[in-house]
Amino acid sequence: MKYNFKHISTLVLLAMMVFGTGCKKFLEETDPSNLTPDTYYTIPEHAEAALAAAYAQTRFIGSGAGIFVANFSMLEVVTGTAKTETGQNSDLNNLIGLQYNGDNLLVRNWWNGLYSVIAQTNLVLERVPAITPMDETRKAQILGEARFLRAWAYFYLVRLYGDVPLITKPQTTESEDFLPTRKPIEEGYALIVDDLTQAEAAGLPWLDASGRASRAAVKSLLSKVYLTMAGQPLNKGTEYYRLAADAAKDVIDNSGATLFASYADLHSLAQENKGEHIFQIQYLATVAGNPMQQLLLPNFKNVSAYSDEVGSTVPTAQFYNSYEPNDLRAKDREGFFYTSYYDGGDGALKALNAPYIFKHFDVVANGTAGTKGTTQADLNWPQIRYADVLLVYAEAQNRADGSPNTQAYEALNSIRRRAQIPVLSGLSQTQFEEAVWRERWHELCYEGVTWFDMVRLRKAYNEATNGFDDFVGHRFPDNPTIVLAEKHLLFPLPTAEMRNNPNLTPQNPGY
Repeated sequence: MKYNFKHISTLVLLAMMVFGTGCKKFLEETDPSNLTPDTYYTIPEHAEAALAAAYAQTRFIGSGAGIFVANFSMLEVVTGTAKTETGQNSDLNNLIGLQYNGDNLLVRNWWNGLYSVIAQTNLVLERVPAITPMDETRKAQILGEARFLRAWAYFYLVRLYGDVPLITKPQTTESEDFLPTRKPIEEGYALIVDDLTQAEAAGLPWLDASGRASRAAVKSLLSKVYLTMAGQPLNKGTEYYRLAADAAKDVIDNSGATLFASYADLHSLAQENKGEHIFQIQYLATVAGNPMQQLLLPNFKNVSAYSDEVGSTVPTAQFYNSYEPNDLRAKDREGFFYTSYYDGGDGALKALNAPYIFKHFDVVANGTAGTKGTTQADLNWPQIRYADVLLVYAEAQNRADGSPNTQAYEALNSIRRRAQIPVLSGLSQTQFEEAVWRERWHELCYEGVTWFDMVRLRKAYNEATNGFDDFVGHRFPDNPTIVLAEKHLLFPLPTAEMRNNPNLTPQNPGY
């Protein structure tokens, strides 16, 4: 991977175009004129804007990846729980068929997008400390937020690609490590934990309704990191299950985060960055609108105000049918799916004869009964949800102590009660663990979580048996000819990056 000074200065200039302080989601535009790298990082406003540019870079997840697909799709279609209704994007088709390599555009976009976040946070961490005068409390918070975002990016990188370069300083062509080597995955996790530990001590509020990183976001991400370290490939075991449980419990006991009473709140503009939403990628139509609405709609079935309805990433029928009887999450337009919608977005209700994803559905943009859609999507994209924290605690506590305690049962059953399905009790350690895994599959679907559960557990959910297969050898129920192999535990490094930097060799096994 290569960064030059022009690329970095472009990111700096981009900072003044988004995320003004004090407005909705701190996304209002400001004047970018008269800025150069030499005059930057001299006043507190520059620190705020530079940090805002780092937040802006997280939106690569929703950026385009060729015709009819965005980058978020990569983590869904490889799970076997999602498919496409359009076959016109070869990169997406290759991911669905598990036939991808380092030339895949989505594989390359994830790499480049995550390192763009890292490049901007490195600038903040390098340059902001020297800004004087500046309120020291806010300076510490800015640095904590930057460390959170850098950890967020590296956590994706080590799970996707394994050993990766660990770049912690701004890069120029004169940098000693301009062509960095890959570092062992354990060093990557050490950097992530260190960043999050420092972010935790940065004086951030427990929650932040503006959409900035909060202490709850930091501790929640730390709990997910420890849970992953406890499992594959590091296999750190009981000690790290305990660390994961403790971090999640701190959020449960002290943050004030809570489950929404209604699933509708998960995709309500009024509830963004509140309650259950601990950390989200921010969108605001007047600056950077959510580009994923058309992609998630049924393929040209006229159920919205949008003229383009793509059907790029939709649920498989097998996964939709695997929910327990009467599970509210599978109820049409009340849970996570819809099987009918309004003609044109605001007309007569009509059946669609297949399930589609409702948990990310922007009612304002698409329309609803009697109300035309605006086609302007402000809806944020979830990254850390309180339901995930509850399930991290339940799984980690059970593994750390050898059996589930009362609070672990309550964490699991609170999610089941909201779904209006029977609560559980009297389970063995193994039975409880598998119950938590099933809940993770059904609660956190289509949020970029399932694939990483499959990798850390080396397991895949079998919709037909309601049990779990070994990762290697698992066949996708929608197409049994597609079979997970050992090589799929990691994605390949992008071919273009390996050509630019010969120090990235060797390629991941199997590619």
